[in-house]
Amino acid sequence: MGGRKRPLDRYGADVLTHDPHRYGEFAHQSTSRRTVAELGLVIEDVQSGFVGEIMSVGRVAGAWRFELEDRHGQRRSFPMGRGYWIDGFPVELVPPASVPRPDGRRRVAGHTLTASGSLHVTARARTARESRIWVEGKHDAELVAKVWGEDLALEGVVVEELAGVDHLEEVVADFSPSEQRRAGALVDHFLPGTKEYRIAQRVAHLPGVLVLGHPYVDVWQAVTPRAVGIERWPDVPRGEDIKRGTLRRLGWPHESQEDIGRGWARILASVRSYKDLEPGLLARMEELIDFVTAAGTV
Repeated sequence: MGGRKRPLDRYGADVLTHDPHRYGEFAHQSTSRRTVAELGLVIEDVQSGFVGEIMSVGRVAGAWRFELEDRHGQRRSFPMGRGYWIDGFPVELVPPASVPRPDGRRRVAGHTLTASGSLHVTARARTARESRIWVEGKHDAELVAKVWGEDLALEGVVVEELAGVDHLEEVVADFSPSEQRRAGALVDHFLPGTKEYRIAQRVAHLPGVLVLGHPYVDVWQAVTPRAVGIERWPDVPRGEDIKRGTLRRLGWPHESQEDIGRGWARILASVRSYKDLEPGLLARMEELIDFVTAAGTV
């Protein structure tokens, strides 16, 4: 799990690509044999050709997934379902009844869950790790804290603000990351050709660094419209301030910084759990947390 080049689809299809398992060769064949995803099974993903042994099984943002490791030690994560082979025969992988998380917590019906979907446990937060996660700004940090705050405290993960992606290279250089002292970053508007994408590419090759992102221009749009009580997020033309433009088109006060603050507070209040966030943000944040808390990190 600590290689330099971690595939961006470890926690679901990258936000820029389709889901290969939905459209795989055996995705709709009723002849696929239902098989429980158990540790040690050797699986081939039909679409990508990736072959590996199941190393872990668990939930990510409420959805069951399993992780494969190939003979070179590379790992990738896939969703349960059809589109896989075992010994050349199509199978539909299904989850076991209950699977322990790496930290011993379980996601089991009838128990209180945290906002991120993890099982609530009564435990003292561990001493902060040296590894860090950076997000672009205050609103990103507040959203992450609301949904993943309890998990982050238990894992000893500190989330810090970059005050803009332009500072990413400087922050990473000052931090001096390694495979034991990891740096994760969540970037807005992470699309090929954007400034954000180019900056991320300049540090993504470094050992102990993982930069992931979501496609939304601003983290506001990572909150589902349903949660906010709107049909869809308004389109704001390029060059117009995304926050003021959004508030104006929603008919909310938008002239001052105070208006922006109140607008964000209203949006944040609508988020009750991970279910109120878009998958493109959920999967990326879960992957970053796992990256900086992997065995051997400090």
